[in-house]
Amino acid sequence: METSLLTALGDKTARPLARQLELHTVGDLLRHYPRRYIEHSLVTHSSEREDQRFRPGEHVTLLGTVERVTGRRMRHRKGHVTEASVTAGTQHFTCTFFNQPYRERDLAAGTRALFSGDVSRYRGGWQLTAPEFIVLGEGRSADLPGLIPVYPATRKLRSWVIMMAVRQVLDLLDTPEDPLPDTLRAEHGLADLGDALRRVHLADTWAEQAAARRRLVWDEAFGLQLAMVGRRAGATSRPAPACPRRDDGIAAAFDARLPFALTGAQRAVGESLADVLATEVPLNRLLQGDVGSGKTVVALRTMLQVVDAGRQAVLLAPTEVLAAQHARSLRAMLGPLGRAGELDADPDGHATRVTLLTGSLGAKARREALLDAQSGAAGIVVGTHAVIQQGVGFADLGLVVVDEQHRFGVHQRDELRSRPGATTPHVLVMTATPIPRTVALTLYGDLDTSELDELPAGRQPIATTAVPAAVRPRWLDRAWERVHEEVAAGHQVYVVCPRIGEEGGEEGDEPGPRTAADLLDPEDPGAGEDGEERPETESRPPLAVTEVAPMLAEGPLAGLRLEVLHGRMPADEKDAVMRAFGEGHVDVLVATTVIEVGVDVPNATMMIILDADRFGVSQLHQLRGRVGRGAAASSCLFVTDAAEGSPALERLERLAATPDGFDVARLDLEVRDEGDVLGAQQSGRRSGLHMLSVLKHGDLLAEAREEARAVVAADPTLARHPGLAGLVRSVVGDEQADFLERL
Repeated sequence: METSLLTALGDKTARPLARQLELHTVGDLLRHYPRRYIEHSLVTHSSEREDQRFRPGEHVTLLGTVERVTGRRMRHRKGHVTEASVTAGTQHFTCTFFNQPYRERDLAAGTRALFSGDVSRYRGGWQLTAPEFIVLGEGRSADLPGLIPVYPATRKLRSWVIMMAVRQVLDLLDTPEDPLPDTLRAEHGLADLGDALRRVHLADTWAEQAAARRRLVWDEAFGLQLAMVGRRAGATSRPAPACPRRDDGIAAAFDARLPFALTGAQRAVGESLADVLATEVPLNRLLQGDVGSGKTVVALRTMLQVVDAGRQAVLLAPTEVLAAQHARSLRAMLGPLGRAGELDADPDGHATRVTLLTGSLGAKARREALLDAQSGAAGIVVGTHAVIQQGVGFADLGLVVVDEQHRFGVHQRDELRSRPGATTPHVLVMTATPIPRTVALTLYGDLDTSELDELPAGRQPIATTAVPAAVRPRWLDRAWERVHEEVAAGHQVYVVCPRIGEEGGEEGDEPGPRTAADLLDPEDPGAGEDGEERPETESRPPLAVTEVAPMLAEGPLAGLRLEVLHGRMPADEKDAVMRAFGEGHVDVLVATTVIEVGVDVPNATMMIILDADRFGVSQLHQLRGRVGRGAAASSCLFVTDAAEGSPALERLERLAATPDGFDVARLDLEVRDEGDVLGAQQSGRRSGLHMLSVLKHGDLLAEAREEARAVVAADPTLARHPGLAGLVRSVVGDEQADFLERL
């Protein structure tokens, strides 16, 4: 499986596979599974189990039958055009060839062929312009399996080229050693690995294909769960500092001063966390809840229990804006309890210090923050990833709270757990993007999970609407009118853009010349020549804060107090803007996604997200959670140039109708590439997960987890199961699997 494709296939075939698809070894190629299959035994139509749904610009491979073919001279310019009308299942499309009159012979009526090309709209129908094709005659058909595999391909590397390369490799492949024990395969009714790899590519029946895919999905699930269970074993290999509760400490004083009642969920989760903190069993907990469910209060109460035990807690945030916001929020909630050493500290002596430590602090402020952490003067340290870098020391670190875990990763979590010392700190991971149980089992399998499934009293529902500005420009005009109405009522508004401006993007977005004027005068979305649809917003650069803000200030929002906020501003300037907005001195804040999480301004009652189709589903849900935090009714508008009936607009409309975070998470998984969720996001490498679906394979994941627990309990480093160690590495990568050597 590790043999180079150069050796197995030769230079002419191997180089395109490497260049176009990053396939370098026999294993890479055999794990490049078919996207779908076509039954070639039925003569008259392509018999995929579901009709092909086209998207303009998509590269497709189709099995079709030519109904008729015609050739003619072009009317408005020199040249000849050949058009073949093709039927594929219930779909019809036209193959168009310019100056190739001989195609009338190649594609005579009744010809069956595989066609590959980019699909587009033309005169109300679907068209492939100059597609490549391979005619399926009697001899060639006899060489094909019952289910013709269709592979993820490119314009320069067709699906059937990949198919032929796979067949060549399979003809040469020795039976691979199966990493799964015989007893496990028998218990779960799993096919042999060699047979599964052959049948997933060359299946003659749907039953063969299903058995092969089930085995290969099981491999991915089992490899992933072995990694997660192994990492959890590593995390609990050292004791944690016991932090028992006190009835006369800061935590009790904080509870006594709370101006609101905790929800039942907050109390139950808090008790669960407190019980574990009191022991030397390391806390490794994922705390998830919808936007506004009160995770910060739960985390603060947990940190105070650690402070009461004479130890320190760290709160990590993904951005400096959020870190500063957290520091302000914690100080505000603690009041005199958070001002140890100051004149207005708690008179009963129940006080600690909250210190902010970020990478952009000035030299003097950084020295003071480092001293607070090192000496133990700060019971709570708030910061970004800079807090866990080398050179930052703590007197006695007892707890690490990670806010918005999806912005960090397993590397940072492992770094926290492996800090020098006899003990490992407790770890509490928070996310405001609720995820289904199967996703939590997959992404955070090394963590226990607690859920805040109850919103605090008084939280207002957020009325959300998708605004198709190109189709209904009057709706956008009305949106700007609404901003004036909200401000007149004493409230504040966010306007969110996906990009900063000409100097660069918030998270690496490319700059571009697009201006806000397009929003104020949306272009006509009508069809172009010959019925071609206009491209959606992906065809132009995203709207930018630095361009939108002055246009709004001079145009529809003239007379209002506008400020700008984005990630490239100096830290003190960002902090000043957020303070001004929080204190009500700014009417409209035009910002990037730096406000996505943690920003809490109860007086903000409206948000307008421009180019909303540029954002992910979970990100949009996070953003709209910045409003609805006070007593007044709130609203959020998803503004887009997407065409009516387009997948982008449909996605926004579905999200607008979905207020619950857990339902949003399921929608997110439906519209995203699961490889992003399961693979590269966690490791930064090519994903080893090709088939596993957290939506479809929840029961299988649970089965794999139980088997993984049994294996790791008996053989923590997998020393007696080298095949399984190799499976783990193939799924999560060498760097992620290093825990095998550390146990």
